[in-house]
Amino acid sequence: MARVKGGLMAQKRRRNILDEVKGYRLQRSKKKRVAREAIYHAQLHSFAHRKDKKNDFRRLWTVRINAALMAHGLKYSRFINALKTKKIELDRKVLATIAVENGEAFDRIVAEVSK
Repeated sequence: MARVKGGLMAQKRRRNILDEVKGYRLQRSKKKRVAREAIYHAQLHSFAHRKDKKNDFRRLWTVRINAALMAHGLKYSRFINALKTKKIELDRKVLATIAVENGEAFDRIVAEVSK
């Protein structure tokens, strides 16, 4: 039986691996063996970091809302509690966006809650 060297497929496999690690530093972007391990670790952490990102954004929204509320002399926890008692269903993402981009609308929301 003839010997199969598989040179073409090996090159293709190597190229695909190195394409995936484009932008990595040092050997991770140049050498197949190191690159493969870098891909493995990156995929391992990506699942956990996708979950962490949700917490990071929630913290960011909380900080932005709290900063906007300081001008009104309100605390974040009391504001959120007042929103729930008044049955105003705006999530933190929307509130933070309004507070940053449209201060007048946020002032009206705070005034409605403070009644």
